[in-house]
Amino acid sequence: MDAPMEGDRVQIHSYKHNGNIHRVWDETTILKGTQSLVIGANDRTVVTESDGRTWITREPAICYFHSKHWFNIIGMIREDGIYYYCNISSPFIWDQEAVKYIDYDLDIKVFPDMTYILLDEDEYERHRREMKYPEPIDRILWSNVDRLIRWIRGRKGPFAPEFIDQWYERYLTYRR
Repeated sequence: MDAPMEGDRVQIHSYKHNGNIHRVWDETTILKGTQSLVIGANDRTVVTESDGRTWITREPAICYFHSKHWFNIIGMIREDGIYYYCNISSPFIWDQEAVKYIDYDLDIKVFPDMTYILLDEDEYERHRREMKYPEPIDRILWSNVDRLIRWIRGRKGPFAPEFIDQWYERYLTYRR
């Protein structure tokens, strides 16, 4: 697997377990791209839902994807602080077309004071039954919910002080 190159503008594709497209982010600027880690940024990018509806993101965001972790993290930069939206997902792949992952419904929203809430447990249960998530996948996903909470509490990775600000500063160099 290659990696997207720093400065490339790529799409992000989110799928569901059954292989159907879930959501597409039209343009994200790659700030770091390796086989194991992709950090990207976007601002006011078009997002297309599976039903064809579109919307535009409201604020700058730094996106963190890792090939070994079953989650990805989006740090959204707002006037009152950094909010994080964390998707429990498959590790990402890069296939020359887009950064791709499977969205497994569970999400964690993290507020600027680092409090957090787990979201969409009901959607997860419904999709787990409908799409027949295998038991090993179910265990991996819940284990990664726990890992992600440890990262939040320990201010690790994208939750570390200055992480989002530093990558946002790099992103601004591409926008000038």
